[in-house]
Amino acid sequence: MLLLAFAIGTLVATVAGGVFALRLKDRLCLVLGFSAGAVVAVAFFDLIPEALALGGPSRSPATTLSLVALGFLTYLVLDRLQMLRSTADDQPVESGVPTQQRGVLGAASLSVHSFLDGIAIGIALQVSAAVGTVVAIAVLAHDFSDGINTTSIVLKNGGTPRQAMRWLAVDAVTPAAGVGATLLVDVPASTLGTLLGLFAGFFLYVGASDLIPESYHAHPKLLTTVMTLLGASVVFVAVALASR
Repeated sequence: MLLLAFAIGTLVATVAGGVFALRLKDRLCLVLGFSAGAVVAVAFFDLIPEALALGGPSRSPATTLSLVALGFLTYLVLDRLQMLRSTADDQPVESGVPTQQRGVLGAASLSVHSFLDGIAIGIALQVSAAVGTVVAIAVLAHDFSDGINTTSIVLKNGGTPRQAMRWLAVDAVTPAAGVGATLLVDVPASTLGTLLGLFAGFFLYVGASDLIPESYHAHPKLLTTVMTLLGASVVFVAVALASR
């Protein structure tokens, strides 16, 4: 039941983010700031502690933290290879097919990352309902910003609103597909700590390299910083309540 609820939640959050991007562009910085705080906080307050605990005596803390670093660097390489940042921020809008292809590549890459978000929820639920719930909170915030980014990437690179909505639909379905994929795989307990460490690195990269810079890019305001701190605080409280 939780898996179904989270799958539906990710779909709704992604679509809401895309619609928000089309209608209320001036408030995006606040949403992205909140999302950044939530995603980074999940890595620090939930995933890394759980990965350390699951490692137990068989794995040193240094090894677990190395897995976090590996996850961070792996996501960085994938991000650079798929040119997410260049399609979203650095490439000028030009006429013609090549520009639209960059928009398609960016939207497709975001959809792949959304699929990984869904897998993260499913894996976390295999650890416990509490861990899965906290991870889902961060993924929902992240998926909202993913919907924003998917729409923005397509439009910035010469796509039409209809094309943007089409890719938004794809991005909305992929997290649910990732959640569903975990139903087909029973992950051994010894592997869960490794996966949580890698996902912690993924979340740290998304928050620190994408969401935080994007939220402050054109709006270096105090309120944006407050929203980032609020996002982190919400996750901290959620983790504290879930661990009782």
